[in-house]
Amino acid sequence: MIRINLQPRNAWQQKVEELGFGFHSTEGTYWDESAAYIFKLKEIEAIETATNKIWEMCLEAVQHVIDNKLYTQFAIPSFMIPYIEKSWNDDVPSIYGRLDLGYANGQIKLLEFNADTPTSLYEAGIIQWFWLQEFDAKKDQFNSIHEKLIAYWRYLKPYLHEGILHFSCVKESLEDLTNVEYLRDCAMQAGLETKLIFIDEIGWDSNTQQFVDVEDESIKNIFKLYPWEWLANEAFGQNIVADKNNTHWIEPAWKMLLSNKAILTILWNLFPNHEYLLQTNYIANGMTNYVKKPLLSREGANVSIIKENNLIEETKGEYGEEGFVFQEYMNLENEFGFTALIGSWIIGGEAAGIGIRESKSKITDNTSRFVPHYIEH
Repeated sequence: MIRINLQPRNAWQQKVEELGFGFHSTEGTYWDESAAYIFKLKEIEAIETATNKIWEMCLEAVQHVIDNKLYTQFAIPSFMIPYIEKSWNDDVPSIYGRLDLGYANGQIKLLEFNADTPTSLYEAGIIQWFWLQEFDAKKDQFNSIHEKLIAYWRYLKPYLHEGILHFSCVKESLEDLTNVEYLRDCAMQAGLETKLIFIDEIGWDSNTQQFVDVEDESIKNIFKLYPWEWLANEAFGQNIVADKNNTHWIEPAWKMLLSNKAILTILWNLFPNHEYLLQTNYIANGMTNYVKKPLLSREGANVSIIKENNLIEETKGEYGEEGFVFQEYMNLENEFGFTALIGSWIIGGEAAGIGIRESKSKITDNTSRFVPHYIEH
């Protein structure tokens, strides 16, 4: 995994905007083609193997949590527990997720799992692929995201309730809307009938005990780019468990367990010293180099890095009320002074491609840049 500097394409902003990528420079440069990461094929194969294995381990961890009723470790509201268990036992479908991996000195480690509302999908699946076609179409990329999304939506179609598949996110985020519209487009290419509705437009019919859209059409299937823990802590959440339609929510409620960083401690306890895991506990437990992370946080908020028992970097935010985990620190800084993190995508339960985000800080946050990659055979 080598980083090289490159000359950005002429009028690259216009080129990515023509692809529907409008947030490339929202808060400074986000899409950054002044550099690229080069992988050997054996490195890609190692990432693919690790991704598939970690996914298998995560499913075992969910079953372990449910079997042993470990919900208090996840700070999950009690009213949601039967619903989570039903979604798991009914095998309610999951379309995607993003493992954040550290890769250094030949080692691949799970940092965390963005299992519920991962973004950067469009950049990984479409934008970096079109960049590669112009940069050097003869080169390859670990990227079957688009094909796998369409194929899995097609596979899921018979398992959904009959009717429209709604897609939803908040109104205020162009990034969220872009990712949702991309997923929706893939679903339409797979032959599904779809409809966009913003989260705050979803209605509840108290007479029929069902969710409805702005045209009073029943919502039976919905993909939402909106965190489960937010839904569960709003009045809206009570309606989910009362819903007479038993609406298919994608991602399903059982993903609440995987998107919570408590799952990192469960994994470590189930698979101690596994080659793909970093030691993670609810206390520092004698570690002198570690990262303190809230159970529930977004975009790197409220994270602290401690080296030799000294705080070297931290971010502020509004998370942490539910508790923290303490994870062994992995140094990912390269010779350019960037910390690079690999987002490895799982589509339909299979490794599907990667996107790389890098930052001058040690903590990846919403100012980190997306940098394309290719494979050098």
